[in-house]
Order: sequence, then C-alpha cells, then structure tokens
Amino acid sequence: MLLRLRVSLPDRPGGLGQVARAFGALGADILQVTVLEREAGRAIDDFTVSWPGAVTSEEARERLSAVPGVRVEGAWPTKDLPGSAPDYDLLMHVAAEPSRGIETLVDALPGLCAAEWSLALADGLVRHASHAAPEKFDLPEPPPRAVTRAADELTLMLFPVAAHGLHVVVARADGPGFHRAELERAARIVDVVSRLTPV
Repeated sequence: MLLRLRVSLPDRPGGLGQVARAFGALGADILQVTVLEREAGRAIDDFTVSWPGAVTSEEARERLSAVPGVRVEGAWPTKDLPGSAPDYDLLMHVAAEPSRGIETLVDALPGLCAAEWSLALADGLVRHASHAAPEKFDLPEPPPRAVTRAADELTLMLFPVAAHGLHVVVARADGPGFHRAELERAARIVDVVSRLTPV
C-alpha cells in the first residue's frame, strides 16, 4: 500500500535518519521524500512510503508518532508514483491541445495535489469538474488569491484565472491542509496553463 505522511521532525544532523530507521523497523520502504520547510529548528517533510499489507492511515500515524521528537501531521493513501513527472505530463497535454487547457488542468489537479477533486467556476456556475467534484460550489466573498480553508471537512485551494474569467478550486478530504509549498506549486501550474490556453 502506498501512503503519504507529512512529518515534522527536529532539523538536526541525524534527524532524517532517525525517521528512516523508524520506517524500516515498521517494515515500510521510503520511496520519496519532499522537504516542505525548515524553520525554527524543525523540518516538515512529506514521505511517500510503500507499506506492507493493509494498514490504515491512523495506524501509520500512531506507529511513527512513537519516535521521540517526531509529529505526524497527516497520513493518507496516495497514488503518486515517485519518479514520475505529472506536472510535465500536464503541460505536454496542454501544449498539444491548448484549446482544452483549462479542462485538462482541472482533470489533472487532483493527482498533482494529492487531492480528491477540482473544478473551474465562472459566474457562479461549474464550467468543468474532475471526477468526484460537486455539481455546485459557492465561492467565498470576496474570492481570495490562493487560500486554504476548511469547509464541509474539506481543505480548499482557490485560484483566480482572470484572463478566462474563472476560479479554479482544488479540494482535499484526506490528509493535512495544503502546505504553502503546495499552494505555491499549484499556483504556478495554474498560471502557466492559463497562459498557454487561448482566451
């Protein structure tokens, strides 16, 4: 089973090794580590791990939280394949068919952001939605540039696409809220795709 875990750990020599040993002792194989931030003596890293057998996100969180100094901020199933480049794949698809750029973006964002769904809104109506997205969605007023907020047990990112008169929404139900590094990456992807897509 593939899991993604967001871990806060002491930012000191050997800290990452301590977490790696804990994963190994639990039978998990680390496939990828992404450093999200390093501040105030702590680091926040996202680990993609292959876990033997069926283990729930809560079990994974409990087992790793037993390591001194380690806090598990989130654990959730993932389909991310380490070493793949889905953001480049998205841009290739948009470059090949720019007239469908926004639709391609909305379909790809859940996979790129470890989220459940995304959609594009114009004039209060859903113009395109990924699998599992709701048929209706109300934007907060005024819609912010890019923000994380809780609503109906979801964490959301909102991005205006002014040139197209749209707002793109990305929603995550499992796992922690979106980290600012995730917000920045998604904002750049949305911006690039909007520039490649004809108005």
